Amino acid sequence: MPTLIRLLACFLALMVAMGVGRFALTPQLPHLIAEGQVSLTGAGLVAAANYLGYLVGALDALNARAPRQSRLRLMLGLWACVLLTLASVPAEGLWPHALLRFGLGVASAWVLVVVTGLSQRIAVEAGRPRLGSLVFAGPAFGVMLTGLMALGLNLHGQGSAVIWLAFAAVALVLSLVTQPLLPSPRPAVAATTLPPQERPHALNALLAAYSLVGLGYIIPATFLSQMAAARFHGQWQADLFWPAFGLAAAIGVVLVSLRRQRPGGTRHWLVVVLWLQALGTLACTLPGMPGLALGVALTGGPFLAGMQLVMQYARELDPQGHQRNVGLLTAGFALGQMLGPLLAAVSSHLSGGLEAALYVAGAGLLLAGGLLVSRAAEPVGANSFAEQAAGLPQKG
Repeated sequence: MPTLIRLLACFLALMVAMGVGRFALTPQLPHLIAEGQVSLTGAGLVAAANYLGYLVGALDALNARAPRQSRLRLMLGLWACVLLTLASVPAEGLWPHALLRFGLGVASAWVLVVVTGLSQRIAVEAGRPRLGSLVFAGPAFGVMLTGLMALGLNLHGQGSAVIWLAFAAVALVLSLVTQPLLPSPRPAVAATTLPPQERPHALNALLAAYSLVGLGYIIPATFLSQMAAARFHGQWQADLFWPAFGLAAAIGVVLVSLRRQRPGGTRHWLVVVLWLQALGTLACTLPGMPGLALGVALTGGPFLAGMQLVMQYARELDPQGHQRNVGLLTAGFALGQMLGPLLAAVSSHLSGGLEAALYVAGAGLLLAGGLLVSRAAEPVGANSFAEQAAGLPQKG
């Protein structure tokens, strides 16, 4: 099967897993709160359940050693996103939604971990690593799609149940198209076991930084639609911010994918995007539309670009252990994400708003960039990922 078709299948799988499974809750929160199903504090708990599921799914994916196990998780994850989103249609109240979001978190993590490894391997083997990077735009297009659907249905006065049904229908169509095209995982290539002292200490700093990123970005990413609805008092303009977040994320992925590959460049880009995201998170606390618009641009733009850079930097640091490192990084990220909504719930309960949580989130992102400023170790192996990519022949 042509490389482009296989990478397109990975792209569509991430649209389902992330655009629907992970982030369809964001445009639905204003409805769930307005319908009296959850409070703002309860919304934080529902989101935390989603990210707890994501943590469980990421840890479970670490145990998928055989290709058959990875393939099973990939297929189950896709179809769970469809069925659990459909089950959200009749759901009422905090606990049913929390349980469903937990299951969707597990499913989306399965798909993300497996697809990340698949797409990067396919792109590198084909000599087209930039295409592998562009696969990370899949979640951005998923966010744009669900955001625009929510906007259209809101203009026609539809409630949360109809929107859940529409999201499930889109996930079903994309999954039916994607499943037969998805490549199968391969057995891991045997690699020389490295002595513990030779493993790069920079991976520890990267893991800590990526965990802080999960804590930091997730608060605006989860509550953006609700913040916009509160400032615009329910007017339709509030629904534009979430698809705009997806558009900014897609642009960020493209810009990072087109950058020139050079030694040390990945880490420098990563520090910049983390600090931009910190400024965007803090900008969300500013009053009026300009603060929220700036928050969308500076938080959304680095959203997936940062994930892309983290995975590439991890490969540069330890090419032989990349598959396991992806799972560890995803688990750390998921732990941070789970703590973010809990922080938002505490902030809402104590102060009636999200400002305190946004300040903590912004500080966490600043610290994450600071952890990566000093390079703790040289990449393990003869060549970094960037050097390998640059040396591969370009194929059509």
